[in-house]
Amino acid sequence: MSELVSTRIRNTAGKLSLPHLAETINEFTRRADEGKMGYLDFLDLVLSEEFAVRDDRRFRQGLRISRLPHHKTLDEYDFSFQPDLDPRKVKDLATLSFVEGKANAALLGPPGVDKTHIAVALAVAACRAGYSIYFTSLDDIVRNLKAAEAAGRLIRRR
Repeated sequence: MSELVSTRIRNTAGKLSLPHLAETINEFTRRADEGKMGYLDFLDLVLSEEFAVRDDRRFRQGLRISRLPHHKTLDEYDFSFQPDLDPRKVKDLATLSFVEGKANAALLGPPGVDKTHIAVALAVAACRAGYSIYFTSLDDIVRNLKAAEAAGRLIRRR
């Protein structure tokens, strides 16, 4: 690929907010040459990679602003620690069908049974699926409601 075309592609990619393409165009063309890719396969490669980079950036940003205490997943959860917990129910929650159905999921139990780990794992899965997430505790919610009431910002509904 000529340097002029390469520079023009980098500039256009930058203007289109496609930074990964701007940085890796030479790598893409090398892979296309080695694989003797057709035009559509090359375009598919470029767009797939750019989408993956953008999606990963969105995911990392979502986790950063979520206020999650950690980023554990269900793969890290030891179901043998809680033998009374049905792993199938937790894995069903991980499909996020309750989110699609605009329903709530409540994790109830005494302290120390890893409710937070499961909640965080579901939040991480939701973030990966493209949902916005925000972690808070019941204690924080009550504290914020009391502060809003004291400041006269709490809306009363009958």
